[in-house]
Amino acid sequence: MKYVSETDIGLVREENQDIVRVEEYYGNVLAVVCDGMGGERSGQDASRIAINEVFSRFSSGFEPQMDTISVRQLMTASISAANSIVYTTARMNYRSFGMGTTCVAVYIDDKYIYIANVGDSRAYYMDSTGLHQITTDHTFVNLLLMQGKIEPEEVHTHPKRNMLTKAVGVERVVVPDFFRMKREKNFTILLCSDGLSGYCSDSEIYDVMSKTPLEEMSKALIDLALSKGGRDNITLAVITD
Repeated sequence: MKYVSETDIGLVREENQDIVRVEEYYGNVLAVVCDGMGGERSGQDASRIAINEVFSRFSSGFEPQMDTISVRQLMTASISAANSIVYTTARMNYRSFGMGTTCVAVYIDDKYIYIANVGDSRAYYMDSTGLHQITTDHTFVNLLLMQGKIEPEEVHTHPKRNMLTKAVGVERVVVPDFFRMKREKNFTILLCSDGLSGYCSDSEIYDVMSKTPLEEMSKALIDLALSKGGRDNITLAVITD
């Protein structure tokens, strides 16, 4: 497997509250993107704490030949542990109250692609037909959309479009969504924060990815988001066969 990752502060924010990390485990790959939220440095602290805890817990429980049940349990437990630490940290310091972070993680072995997520950072699968969103956004506007209360074109202009319904560290317990896909030849997975997906359409992202070599893809996608105003931190990881 090959992969690239990058994060950029964008053109408007004063600090980068996103973090991305990719590591190999006996040839398998774990990639995680976190997008923090909270005042002052709290969002940055939340994403840093969460991503460090996810990798720490995953590493301590990792075994080379895990089956699907074991992978699901380990990924879920790792994100749950991160949730507990961020939640506790937020309540130990009044300046950190309300901090939290999104978390989207992918683990890829020789047979399957496993994805877990909380919040609105996304995982996509790319094939010859386009870019396909795997995860479901845990946002207020997506809830309204699924209930038929707003139209798709209203999602990006709704006044509560940035409100999350689920995040790491906000509630005492969080249950991540979990997905499993069979690993096909020539697969490509994209993880990203909403600094990319929130300002660029799936077709625009696909157009860049389909025409760009992997080693240039991070910069090309960040440039795409910057061309739309760069109003948020931009973070991504791309993993391919």
